Amino acid sequence: MTMFLATAFALLVTLALALTRAFLGPTIHDRILAVNVVGTKTVLMIAVIGFITGRPEFVDIAIVYALLNYIGIIAVLRVFEDTSLAEPPISNNGKDSG
Repeated sequence: MTMFLATAFALLVTLALALTRAFLGPTIHDRILAVNVVGTKTVLMIAVIGFITGRPEFVDIAIVYALLNYIGIIAVLRVFEDTSLAEPPISNNGKDSG
């Protein structure tokens, strides 16, 4: 039991570090990766809490959360696939390119 409490504590520490990276990340890619790590650590935390409390149905909740995390990250990556927030958009000052 103490091993699982130590695991839960370690997950909380890595969760805090990932949240710090999500807020302070220099690029959008760092932030997206940090949010993905937060989602993964949350899934692990749900599973560990389910084991500590003796409620195996928490594994089902963790699986659903993992699927939602995956779909959410894919959706965010699709939005930022062709755009970059680091560079301003290039304008042609009203001139037609054709």
